[in-house]
Amino acid sequence: MDLIKPLKLVKGDTIGIFTPSSPAYCANEELFLNGIKNIEKLGFKVKLGFLTENRASQGYRSGSPQDRAKEFMDLIRDDEVKALISTIGGMNSNSMIPFLDFDLIREKRKVICGYSDVTSLHLSILKYSGLKTLYGPAIMTWFGEYPNGIEESIESFLTASMENDNKTREIKPFHRWSNHFRDWSNGDWKNIPREWNENKGWKVLNSGEVEGEIVVANLNTLMSSAGTDYFPDIEGKILLIEEMSAPWSKEERSLRQLQIMGVFDKITGLVMGKVEMPNNEGAPFDLNELLLEIIGKRPYPVISEFDCSHTIPMHTIGERCRVSIEASDGYNVVFKILDSFVE
Repeated sequence: MDLIKPLKLVKGDTIGIFTPSSPAYCANEELFLNGIKNIEKLGFKVKLGFLTENRASQGYRSGSPQDRAKEFMDLIRDDEVKALISTIGGMNSNSMIPFLDFDLIREKRKVICGYSDVTSLHLSILKYSGLKTLYGPAIMTWFGEYPNGIEESIESFLTASMENDNKTREIKPFHRWSNHFRDWSNGDWKNIPREWNENKGWKVLNSGEVEGEIVVANLNTLMSSAGTDYFPDIEGKILLIEEMSAPWSKEERSLRQLQIMGVFDKITGLVMGKVEMPNNEGAPFDLNELLLEIIGKRPYPVISEFDCSHTIPMHTIGERCRVSIEASDGYNVVFKILDSFVE
């Protein structure tokens, strides 16, 4: 199946909000509404899916698999809606897959954006619809940041979803980054200023140059697709993986599984995003050293600490877009987007 791009957004368009897994609006209604407000301030209209509108919850999930798929497909069918953005991630977006109409998703060609557990939807839509999607911000975790959202992330999303000139553009490390946790259950999320770290850049673990299509995935969710038909086609591709909670034992298991599956023999470049919650569990080595222990010496560039992950801010990256990477040493990386993500 030939891959197609979604149609670009323009100011005044309507963005549909769906909740494919965690009903995080129940944890902080004010933060959720702040995310909606910030999208509207950008010049877009907002339409909530029926589960999201009703703040539906079944504990760890917003609704049954059928209802979550219905919410998604209702927004796909609605010709007023030009893009879909997830409320947040979770753990069970993959339960929607048997109930989605992939032919209609391809026909409508809408921008679909999310991260983390939404990886399941990115990969299945790539496989069964042939539609490229955007690995990017969610309502509560970037748009919802008090008071005006994460401006760098929003700017990256707008470029990704609205520009279709196919011009080559370089993306660079943000000058700062954060994984500062602030409690959603009280006022900390808006009353305590976010703590920022200096961003050294993207670290070169193995030098090299490559040009090709990129596949972006949350590592934990990617592993849940192993053995399915929608595990991504990574032959000759650049793989970008990122993680939220990363105890070294869990990372070793997931990375070793990819190695045993032959993934690192098939790809032509590897990018690992900054980890939000690292935990070395007493190990005397860091995550970069663990990654190199598993993948070994490779003939392609390997870089880590990339700014497309659970940390803040994040770049929005289009699935299967063409990129080029020049990695020399230290933090000397040139990362270019070679075509637009939308038409």
